[in-house]
Amino acid sequence: MNIQSFFDPVADFLFEKKYSENSFCHQIRTHRGDFPDLKGIQIALVGIKESRGSKKSESIERGSSEIREKLYELKKGMVPYRIADLGDLISGDSLNDTYQNIRQVGEFLMKNQILPIFFGGSHDLDYGQYLSYQKMKKLVTMVTVDAKVDMEEAGPEDDRHTQEIVLHQPNFLFSYTHLAYQSFLVDPTLINVMEKLYFDHVRLGQLRDKFKETEPLIRDADLLSFDLSAVQSADAPGAVDAQPFGLSGEEACQICWFAGMNEKLSSFGLYGYDPYFDDANNKTAKVAAVMIWYFVEGFYSRKDSLSFKSADYIKYTVSLDTKPNTLVFYKSKRSGKWWMEIPHNETGRYDRVSTVPCSYSDYLVAQKGEIPERWINAQIKLY
Repeated sequence: MNIQSFFDPVADFLFEKKYSENSFCHQIRTHRGDFPDLKGIQIALVGIKESRGSKKSESIERGSSEIREKLYELKKGMVPYRIADLGDLISGDSLNDTYQNIRQVGEFLMKNQILPIFFGGSHDLDYGQYLSYQKMKKLVTMVTVDAKVDMEEAGPEDDRHTQEIVLHQPNFLFSYTHLAYQSFLVDPTLINVMEKLYFDHVRLGQLRDKFKETEPLIRDADLLSFDLSAVQSADAPGAVDAQPFGLSGEEACQICWFAGMNEKLSSFGLYGYDPYFDDANNKTAKVAAVMIWYFVEGFYSRKDSLSFKSADYIKYTVSLDTKPNTLVFYKSKRSGKWWMEIPHNETGRYDRVSTVPCSYSDYLVAQKGEIPERWINAQIKLY
């Protein structure tokens, strides 16, 4: 596959300004005239300009360059980066062609152990991100952060793309989690649908009350899709569907940090920025850039091997008076994170999901003689 043929170089105007030597820009390989060598690369930045799936689009096609400019200005972290900016993905003749372009690029990068960060474009483009996993012959878990649940029957693609993902055949979606939705923006029937499908959903208020309890949900994801409309308009006025209420910029960055630290996660998408609606200082582009920065820093802070039989983990067995008679937990000595063991499905279909992320509070619940709700939900999904 000639991956270079899918990309336009990074816009020239971004290099008309000078960046400090310790800036993000000078620590990565960039597609300017020559396509970057991908040997040894761990993360690939993929800008997207596609806007045909959006309900309203004034200048979405400029979004990736605006975010990129703010990202380039940031200072590098403590560890050496092995990152390439591949430039902007060339849009297809049709919207579906663009989805397929994203699919092929994501598939190629992940096959070569490179994590793609898709940024720019409308939120429906996460459909292409999801399709990247189709040939991997495994079930995947997806987490979406969005103020709305995009499962409408009709309307533009960015109002119904989640439904396209759920209904896609062949079906390789094991589990779906929706974070930070706002009840007054969501039809209750859609919440009922998610519950019938045993999908996890956490509204904004619940997320805020127990913010750290969302980390195990994010840690279980293979891919994460983030719509900037989930961030309050005070911090992200340039979101395509900006809302007065939502996550703060700091909370959005914390979610990206959680996602970056997830050893299992293999792609990240940040969508829904339109510079036309941003303020004079491009505040939203700055927020988006810092979100990507925190994701990258999280990635370079990964600690866990996920080899639960190794000496890196402490095993805890809790006895219960009911079935199951025991619950098994693992705690990482390196990160302090917790997992719990779920009995294998006899068919072997879900063997890869034998140990699921949890929190210390789940362990405390088990010590009281109760079965954690997270364990019950995992059982339902597995069987």
